[in-house]
Amino acid sequence: MNTDIARQQMIKQQVRAWDVLDETVLTGLAEVARERFVPDGFEALAFADTEIPIGHGQLMMTPTIEGRVLQALALAGGETVLEVGTGSGFLTACLATLSAHVTSIDVYDDFLNAARQKLSDNDMGNVDLLQMDVTQQLPEASFDAIAVTGSLQSFDTRLVQALNPGGRLFVVVGDAPAMSAIRVTRSDEDDWHSEVLFETHLPALVNGALPPQFCF
Repeated sequence: MNTDIARQQMIKQQVRAWDVLDETVLTGLAEVARERFVPDGFEALAFADTEIPIGHGQLMMTPTIEGRVLQALALAGGETVLEVGTGSGFLTACLATLSAHVTSIDVYDDFLNAARQKLSDNDMGNVDLLQMDVTQQLPEASFDAIAVTGSLQSFDTRLVQALNPGGRLFVVVGDAPAMSAIRVTRSDEDDWHSEVLFETHLPALVNGALPPQFCF
């Protein structure tokens, strides 16, 4: 497989075709070697528009969803980003390419250890990886952007409270089979607004079934 050709086909025929038109995002996807982040034995599927199992019942998101996540966050290069759910580390690497610094959290040590090695191998030095359950705690910081890579049954307002004013949050909320991909923008200390971007389905975060806390 010619990976360069496969990568360009992924971007042009899958990601761009699903209304990901931000050239910064497309360039970021082209710069990160996705084939290095898939589990062993799945290299042939690295550029396919399919979810890839990574263990613990979790899946690597499709390239189209990854593109939509990155586009929703509208990163300009100077942001601090929180990623909830490190997973394979591929989206982590894309976020690191498009921002100033990424803090990525996950409950699974093996995900974090594998991602740490892959990020190091790809010279991604602007990432901190922490073992943490977002349903129990968040890093003691605020962020310009937050990406949640698994679904939540109900929205958690702590995620908005962790945003800086002007910050943006991407999260998928709801129950299978139709969940809502939502972008929340914090306009100031006391106000925010949300918009539904599209419908999709993502595996739930560990302990992602939370009591209802916020109504869109």
